[in-house]
Amino acid sequence: MSNFVTDAINLKAYNLSEADKIIVMYSKDRGLIRGVAKGAKKPKSKLGARMDLLVANKLMLYKGKNLDRICQAEALNTFHKTRQNMDKIFYSLYITEVVSNFGVEGDPCSSEIYDLLYKALEKISNASDLVEILISVIKFQIKMMHISGFGIELNRCLCCGENIENENMYFSHSRGGVLCEKCNDGLTKNAIMHYKLRDFLNACLNNDFNENSVYDEKANEKVCTVCFDLLKDYINLHSSKKFNSTNILQEIK
Repeated sequence: MSNFVTDAINLKAYNLSEADKIIVMYSKDRGLIRGVAKGAKKPKSKLGARMDLLVANKLMLYKGKNLDRICQAEALNTFHKTRQNMDKIFYSLYITEVVSNFGVEGDPCSSEIYDLLYKALEKISNASDLVEILISVIKFQIKMMHISGFGIELNRCLCCGENIENENMYFSHSRGGVLCEKCNDGLTKNAIMHYKLRDFLNACLNNDFNENSVYDEKANEKVCTVCFDLLKDYINLHSSKKFNSTNILQEIK
């Protein structure tokens, strides 16, 4: 067997035996990987807490026929403030589930997705309130869909192609973007969107996690919740796998 080193964030864990775990991770240069952490459940294991969910590690793994084996792990970030707040825990688990559902093995966008997930988890961990958490999650959602090939059209009507500026519009989950009022006439299923919400989402797409636009500063919990739910529904529609975390999120709102 050959060994390799990579940075990876723990997404899911499964019990393999009384002492061993299977860890599903997203790595910086290999996309989704699965590794066996032998003895991880033992009290004196060298892997131990490094195999917990929501931990970023530098790993050494042996390449196996079916599953890789985790030999060494050095914690890069445990996002420890997340574990002190239930909102931070649930929203962090949600974004890792998005990566788990849309990520693939040998992903050509692995470095970009890894960095996006890492920054989002770090920002959530250090957030001072729920609004700051939600803005971080919204930025992650819209950027992740863009990277994954499901980018959302927010400026031009998907039917007539005309720019929509300072006027209300409608968001179509199935089409992946906005419709002007004229083209939406008679289509009752699409959600109405104020142009300032569209501008906020555009700012979230174009700004990094450490960049705050005027829309970030004005956003309140209601605005953020509307945008989060809109993107959540869009992501659910385009995911081939069901989400477990969204059911929990619905219960804690």
